Amino acid sequence: MTRAITILTENFADWETALINSTARLYYGFYTQFATPGGLPVTSSGGMLVTPQLALEEIHLEELDLLMVCGGSHWQSGKAPDLGPLLRAARDKNVVLAGICDGTRVLAQAGVLDTVRHTSNSADNLASTGYVGAALYQDVPWAVADQRIITAPGTAPVTFTREVLRALDIADDNLAAYLAMHGAEHGKTAP
Repeated sequence: MTRAITILTENFADWETALINSTARLYYGFYTQFATPGGLPVTSSGGMLVTPQLALEEIHLEELDLLMVCGGSHWQSGKAPDLGPLLRAARDKNVVLAGICDGTRVLAQAGVLDTVRHTSNSADNLASTGYVGAALYQDVPWAVADQRIITAPGTAPVTFTREVLRALDIADDNLAAYLAMHGAEHGKTAP
């Protein structure tokens, strides 16, 4: 069974990892868990209260396949936890790493975006992180995957889902149809 953990903080962006977690759990049988600082409940930007299964400090990388960092305003608050050691260790163990929106800032701060193609909400969003990978930044509105590291702007949960699953060698016709359904509104012109 594929094991996935999503890291959430106070004011996390509800929509950013919802599609990947739901798709992975319901359609592909992943074991999904959520982790927060201290294992404490957090409230999303939309007001949803989430009680996590574990604390950040309890994450063990053995047998973990996917580690995601959900975006949210907390990552720029000055109160965010330092995930650098955890993310670097996950990369070294070949765990798929994924960050969306300000979750990409966390990956950049950890140094895991220094040598891979990546994206974010904007290049400026990563500039203050101290990372040295700016030359590899891709200015695109969809997710970017490179060397088992996936990044996306907060407006791209559909392609984020696709790239995360592809990194885990899941790319079947059912997934293509499911993602086409969720992305259909972007292919049409609004009335």
